[in-house]
Amino acid sequence: RPSKDKSGVQPLMSNEEATTPRRKLPSEKEVPRAKVWDRYSNRPSKDTTVSRSSSRFYDSEPHVKLERLTEIRLCPYGEREEMFLKKLEQCVVCFDFSEGNHLTDIEEKEVKRDALLELVEYVVSESGVFTPAIYESTCLMVRANLFRPLPPRLNPEGLEYDPEEDDPILETAWPHVQLVYEYLLRFVESSDFQPPVAKRYINKQFVYDLILLFDSEDPRERDYLKSTLHRIYGKFLALRSYIRKLIQDIFLTFVYEDKVHNGIAELLEILGSIINGFTLPLKLEHKNFFFRALMPLHKPRYIGLYHPQLSYCVALYLEKDGNLAVPIFDQLLAVWPYTDSTKEMLFLSEVEDLLNICEPQEFIDVHEPVFRKLSECILSEHFQVSERALTLWNNEYLLHLVSEYVEEVLPIIFPAMYTTCRKHWNKSIRTMAYSALRLFIEIDFEVFGEVLDKYSKDRIKVDKEREERINKWKKLFKLTNPDFDLDGELPDSVNVPFHLNLAMEDKFDINDPVFSDLKNLNEINRKRFEREPLPISRMTQDAMSDHHYNYEHDQEDTNTWSSYTTSSSESDSY
Repeated sequence: RPSKDKSGVQPLMSNEEATTPRRKLPSEKEVPRAKVWDRYSNRPSKDTTVSRSSSRFYDSEPHVKLERLTEIRLCPYGEREEMFLKKLEQCVVCFDFSEGNHLTDIEEKEVKRDALLELVEYVVSESGVFTPAIYESTCLMVRANLFRPLPPRLNPEGLEYDPEEDDPILETAWPHVQLVYEYLLRFVESSDFQPPVAKRYINKQFVYDLILLFDSEDPRERDYLKSTLHRIYGKFLALRSYIRKLIQDIFLTFVYEDKVHNGIAELLEILGSIINGFTLPLKLEHKNFFFRALMPLHKPRYIGLYHPQLSYCVALYLEKDGNLAVPIFDQLLAVWPYTDSTKEMLFLSEVEDLLNICEPQEFIDVHEPVFRKLSECILSEHFQVSERALTLWNNEYLLHLVSEYVEEVLPIIFPAMYTTCRKHWNKSIRTMAYSALRLFIEIDFEVFGEVLDKYSKDRIKVDKEREERINKWKKLFKLTNPDFDLDGELPDSVNVPFHLNLAMEDKFDINDPVFSDLKNLNEINRKRFEREPLPISRMTQDAMSDHHYNYEHDQEDTNTWSSYTTSSSESDSY
């Protein structure tokens, strides 16, 4: 080692020492370093092997060989607790079920499986089983078997993980893991379970580790987690706020960071049960959770994996508090998809579910933006989107709401329906749009006639204005080309604005067959509801005149008799 000078400062190395490489000690090992490109490449390096058959990591430390113990039922009553604890201790040992080791330790694996089966059966059938020691041993066994790091999201080719296309990783240790979940669920559901005793072991850290497992790709495991967490939420009142906070953190991380999470649907199912139990009026905490964590879940790309559960939760909030209708529809329309037709159809289904819950006073506040968006969907070139928007008119409750506010709704929706039934490329869509317009005739023919007249006047006015603007372009062109005829068409070399070209192609014709049919149907419907005199035969007319004559004579006799009785009573009194 270089010596230090009197000041205690170590001198710099000489040039020879600096250029000579340091000799490695025997205890030092070469640390493998990844190349810079490996960090950003979608494919793993050549030395990496991607395994889809196991999601567990095991310690290589040897364990005591498991031996089959006496059944708990066969033990004396005073020794049953000790035997129960011994079997729990046996179940702490974990085994490797990966492809290369699934045939090793077969006898010990069977011993652990039989022990877990016996524990589950004993907890379900017996009472007075749980003691403080059993609570502690149970939580230790659950931690050893369930809480583990989850594998990375990679498909076998090493490309970007797609939850809709790639097969999930199934837990190879499921023969044991399933029984551990079953035991934990029966343990928490038991009537002998005491939350004041268990809260020392089922604490915030336990719940945190449990919720992290919702990202598992195995759907069987997520189903058990959903049931278990729901029971814990119901038993431990002190952990409810913490559980909701953890769920909110997972949602926000999923929306704004990771973009992929496997357990969103299961967490939303739990939330559905939680929202059902909210008291009225809703607390500010619950409203903040709804707008900050729940509504942003409409943004991700893979919304189809959890949309039914999300739509159910949103509908529950609207059912609890009708004043949330305006902000709900505002946020929903703000994130409306424009390039993803599948996602757009999901949004249309959610809009229908929400409108089914709206009361008339809430409907009038949201009808304008909602039906403007529905008009855009009806005009969509994607026939499935247009079809899904037109099927809303088959909803009886929605038709009831529209019939009450038809004067406000019909002017918004009529132009889109009329254009669709005239110009859409799909014949079935044109038929559906025409049928929807006929429904409005039956709802209120007077309003339909007014809208029809106003639409024709507006279109004629717009066409006239556009023609004037095109004529101005022709005059400008004539200034540069004196030989140009103003009655002719502009040459292709002139770049007329696109909306003017569109106007020439989509010119309104009042004699259009569709428009004429709608006008005639409305007129027929109007006459049908007018009261016209019925045709009467000669015999019927004679009979009615005789009846009228007899009725008049009877009426005269009645008046005469009443006047006679009145005069008689007056004379008697006199």
